[in-house]
Order: sequence, then structure tokens, then C-alpha cells
Amino acid sequence: MKSYTLDELTDAYIGKKGTEERDEFDAELRSELIGHAIKEARLKRNLTQSQLGELVGVQKAQISKIENSISNARLDTILKVFKALNAKVNFKVELLDEKLEVA
Repeated sequence: MKSYTLDELTDAYIGKKGTEERDEFDAELRSELIGHAIKEARLKRNLTQSQLGELVGVQKAQISKIENSISNARLDTILKVFKALNAKVNFKVELLDEKLEVA
């Protein structure tokens, strides 16, 4: 039985990196992961969505949308949420092997 890596399967069934389909998939996955991380941190802090919303200055509905990846929240809102949760956020920037053309 042949084994496949996750990247191989994603390339085959979603599309290769750089294609529109793959970019949309990756963006949706990141949104899901952020929403899950916020929900887990909120629960560990024993906060309701309403309480977290008050700390951040947004409505409960906005917290719910972020946790359930229903809306694309602004980066500053997401950072405020993590700050209210007293959580450290790390970003990883990876340069792609694509040449840039200057117009």
C-alpha cells in the first residue's frame, strides 16, 4: 500500500499552491484554525462569548462569527481578542520561491 503526504493529497484534490482553489482552501483553513484557537482560549479562561465581546468592545455575535469562521474578521480585531484572552500570538512569514517583477 502506497502512502501519501498531506501536501500530495491536497495538491491532487484541491489544487497546487498558487492556484485560486488552493489559495481559497488555505485561507479558509487558516480562518478555521484561528476561530478554533479563540474558542479554546475563551473556554480555558471560563469566559462566555458575551463576556469576551465586552472585553474586546464588540458584540457577542461578532465573537461567535469569528469562532465559527463565518466572517473574515479584521486582523486588529483578532489581535484585540487574543490580547483580551491574555494570549501570545505568533506569526510565521514564509517567502515563496517566486520571482517578483517590478513594473
